Amino acid sequence: MMAEEVREEFGFDRVLFVPAARSPFKDGSEDPGQEHRRAMLELACAENSAFSVDARELGRGGISFTIDTIRSLVAQGDIDPMPGLLVGDDLVSGLPRWREFEALQVETRIIVGRRETSRNRDNPVADYSRASNRIIPLSSSDIRALVAAGRSIRYLVPESVRKYILEMGLYGPR
Repeated sequence: MMAEEVREEFGFDRVLFVPAARSPFKDGSEDPGQEHRRAMLELACAENSAFSVDARELGRGGISFTIDTIRSLVAQGDIDPMPGLLVGDDLVSGLPRWREFEALQVETRIIVGRRETSRNRDNPVADYSRASNRIIPLSSSDIRALVAAGRSIRYLVPESVRKYILEMGLYGPR
């Protein structure tokens, strides 16, 4: 929902979702695996012609760095020379730790989508545009916890993704 609202608000023709091979900031303990993440993302994007998935980070392997991906996409003509980069407000305070963050601020238009209501996530170090999207108090951690507890995630994710999670036995009790 956030991606669609930001696409409309900022006038983007499309939104490109790029699954990371390996995040430099996550330990991967809850990761179902690259192919499952890619498959769920493709299912989630399938019904919106403005959404697509680019798996270049998965093909490259190793730790994924946003600046490398942006430069690759621009060099290959896959995105505009000044693309938007959407991140949630829960990530703003950590942005200065991203590889070549200063260059990322110059080479992209950073857009911060609203995810949290209780905390002020402004960061004077980062230059970004703030989206006015609706806040849905739901995270991927919430989805995983519900599945692990045997609870329903119907209507919380696209139906195709829900079915995939259940059919593949992802996030269930260990």
